[in-house]
Amino acid sequence: MRTVILGCGHIGQTIARLLAQCGEGRDYQVTIADRDAAALQAIAGVHAEKAVLDSSDPLALAALLQRADVVINALPYHMATSVATVARQTGTHYFDLTEDVQASRAIAALAEGAPCAFMPQCGLAPGFIGIAAHHLAAGFEEVHEIKMRVGALPQYPTNELKYNLTWSVDGLINEYCHPCEALRDGERVMVDPLADLEHFSLEGVEYEAFNTSGGLGSLCETLAGKVRNLDYKSVRYPGHQQRMKFLLGDLGLRHDPGLLKDILRKSVPATLQDVVLVFITVSGLREGKLMQEVFTRKIFAQERESAIQSSTAAGVCAALDLFRTGRLPARGFIRQEQISLPELLGNRFGAVYA
Repeated sequence: MRTVILGCGHIGQTIARLLAQCGEGRDYQVTIADRDAAALQAIAGVHAEKAVLDSSDPLALAALLQRADVVINALPYHMATSVATVARQTGTHYFDLTEDVQASRAIAALAEGAPCAFMPQCGLAPGFIGIAAHHLAAGFEEVHEIKMRVGALPQYPTNELKYNLTWSVDGLINEYCHPCEALRDGERVMVDPLADLEHFSLEGVEYEAFNTSGGLGSLCETLAGKVRNLDYKSVRYPGHQQRMKFLLGDLGLRHDPGLLKDILRKSVPATLQDVVLVFITVSGLREGKLMQEVFTRKIFAQERESAIQSSTAAGVCAALDLFRTGRLPARGFIRQEQISLPELLGNRFGAVYA
């Protein structure tokens, strides 16, 4: 399958490595494109074609996608709709990692009547978290509550934020600033980001969690009227939410996200020594009894890549692999919850989550 990857950041590099090395290069013929030629040098050893390309140029992008079967968009979230629009024009199957709610809605509209498939939100959250939660919910006759919690955390927090940059700063600020979807008494509602703070402990470590945007993917639409309460929160170490509310609210940086991104990039170091925490609880009626089931995972950094790199790249690679082998629809909009959890965990890429 001729596969174009847009964006040679940490996630794009990991996707390229995974796809290029599987099946001894027979399953995927990979091209990775970035506007920065220097970024492409980071994967000089990967068996993939490298292309210098400004993806904001629709004509140049269309010329590249016309030669491809599928495109994986690993660019910042604000590029999702424009890239998907070009993919629709060229008839190229489209996958991405976006957590942006508005972009996903626009892509769903593009997918209507399209001759190709559109599957956004293929990462960790949204992505794997929704697949796992939907699987757990299917084991109940009546679902009362689903709580989905995910954190991409430094293993060794040392600063006031108790945080290091482990993924896209653009995506981080986006999820902290935009309204969040939820289900309340079966109805779809919007709730404030950074609100509804809660604390919990897992394996002796204390955490906090609060609302952030985008992590539910399409689950609200899928489960509306079927589940009483459903929400998604990001997990951090205690104290992080209070400091982010000070920056975004008291200092007004919510209205100047560019300045906040500059501050974080200059002042908060990145790390590859991270851990991804997945924590899901589902409660409801099973055989007439009120029951609760809990699903947890911890994914740690490996020698070559961070935990968020491997878990995010695994999500989109597994989705593409299942699509390639005919396990998913060949056209139109594909929701994450159309993937079964056993199939995902049994996939060569999805095994990261097992």
